[in-house]
Amino acid sequence: MLKKMGTPCLIHQPKYSMYERWVEDGLLDLLGKEGVGCIPFSPLAQGLLTNKYLKGIPRNSRAAKSHGFLQKDAITEDRVDQLKKLNEIASDRGQSLAQMALAWLLKDKRVTSVLVGASSAEQLLDSLKCLNNTSFDKIELNGIEGILKS
Repeated sequence: MLKKMGTPCLIHQPKYSMYERWVEDGLLDLLGKEGVGCIPFSPLAQGLLTNKYLKGIPRNSRAAKSHGFLQKDAITEDRVDQLKKLNEIASDRGQSLAQMALAWLLKDKRVTSVLVGASSAEQLLDSLKCLNNTSFDKIELNGIEGILKS
């Protein structure tokens, strides 16, 4: 549609994270082929891919609210177990879980940037530390995939 109008598409903004991976089923390939940038939103899955939920649901968290995209029923025992295992890999990499989740997206050169919804300067500065290590070895990637598929 944009091509017909003579308007170049410069960027696409899909929802994409370790838990939301539909873009891997062809969209990233198309964006790469067309030279369109990809800037995922919700890269931390509404805060799920942080250390916030490793010990349950904090009172002041998104999941504790009765409205919004992240609900209490998404914080299952199995999901918390996954998060703890992912956190171990992140720790071995010298990163927080959030930093690793952001770096995991940025490892793909078709991902131009990520939108982080920082609620403080401290959170933003912490997120930016993901740039210190955006490469993953096969053992890390296989470990992450194994955890996400469990």
